[in-house]
Order: sequence, then structure tokens, then C-alpha cells
Amino acid sequence: MNDEQLLRYSRQIMLPQVDVAGQEKLLASHALIIGAGGLGSPAAIYLAAAGIGNITIADGDVVELSNLQRQILHHDADIGIPKTTSARGTLTAINPDITVTALPERLQGENLDSVMNNVDVVLDCSDNFATRFAVNAACVKHRTPLVSGAAVRLEGQLTVLLPGRENSPCYSCLYREGAEDDQTCSGNGVLAPVVGIIGSLQALEAIKVILQIGDILCGRLVVFDGMTHEWRTLTIARDPGCPVCGTSEC
Repeated sequence: MNDEQLLRYSRQIMLPQVDVAGQEKLLASHALIIGAGGLGSPAAIYLAAAGIGNITIADGDVVELSNLQRQILHHDADIGIPKTTSARGTLTAINPDITVTALPERLQGENLDSVMNNVDVVLDCSDNFATRFAVNAACVKHRTPLVSGAAVRLEGQLTVLLPGRENSPCYSCLYREGAEDDQTCSGNGVLAPVVGIIGSLQALEAIKVILQIGDILCGRLVVFDGMTHEWRTLTIARDPGCPVCGTSEC
């Protein structure tokens, strides 16, 4: 690191869990963020500020006025442009030290599979089950850590899935494809700080995964109730009959 980087990241470097070696590891890492909306906004901002050296952010939507209540990557002047273009501008303005790749598309199939190469961690910040299942399957295939978050109304949830770790569940162990209730913010509403809380925690868990520090939320689902400010932690086990990871060698 150069002197400017040492100063920029000095408050993190002071932490014994990070130090210079850890910061260099963050600068050399690559995070893939699926979704540049309510969850992806705080997650991307904190990862960029923390010095994740390479961030790829994928989203097929354009910025709309109704997004601005909670999607803090975007501004009024960004209405009508791709969310990933807006996101890249915001993130590089926060930290010109990093590389941000914008993918203005909904990743699926071969495109999703190809992007997974050389990714250290994936943050699923999408708002629909179809994307979550596709991202989960790709992470299981490539054995890439997945930080999964969701938020709607005044509720949020978070878990970390570590394909390759013995007894780690995958997303399909928790939810079965076809049996889900696809509740979105557009259909049910959401209070802005709720996505901020969950998205920020996704960034925290992603950094912990990269640095291999702390007690990562693998095998646990954290549920947040914003009305009561209650946190519940549920244990989730790997399902031997899971159609995605049940027959893998994880």
C-alpha cells in the first residue's frame, strides 16, 4: 500500500483483526453484488469505502423516482439511467482507489456462471426468489461464499452460506423453489432504514468472510423486527435431500 492508502484505511488497519495484511487482502479481493437497490446500496457503499479492491455490481433496472426513498446509491439526477451506471459513479466518487464493474443486466444462465470466476464473495441483494435461487445454485457450483439478505415492510433477515464447508446449508435448504411467497418492496412497501440495516450487515459479513475473522453467520438465520427492535437467531441445517447441495461434496 502507498501512503495515501495507509491514511485512507488507517482506522481499519488499527484493528488487530485487520492490520496491514488484512487491508491488503481486502484490496486484492473481488465482491459480486447482485442488485443495486435498497440492500445493494448500503452494502456496496460500505464495501467500497472499506477498500474492497474489485466490485462487480449487476442490476437490469433503471433508476426511478420511487427508488430514491431507500436506494442511497442513486440521486435525483440519476433518474432514467441504469442503476449500475449510477452505482459505479457513486462508488468511485467515494473511493477512486477501487475498480467497479457495472453489469446492467439481470444475471442468469451462462452470464451468471461466467461472472462467478475469480469472485471471492457474492452478496445477494436481489428482491425476488428466482434470482436468489439462481445465485445460490451458481455459488454452490463454484463453491463461492454467499451473503444473503432480504427486507420487506419493517422486517429483515440475513444469513451466510459457505459451500465447501462441512454441514453448511445452501439457500435451497432453507426455501424450496416453487413453494416460496415472493413478497417484494414494490408490492408490500418497506421502511428505508430497514434495508440500510440489513445491507450494512451484509457488507460486514462479506468483509468477515474475506478476512476469515469472527463468528460468521453460517448455519444461522438472523431475523430483525423493526417494529419491536427484536433480533432472533434461528439455526438452519443442511438438508441431505436438498436438490441443489444435497448430492454435492460440500
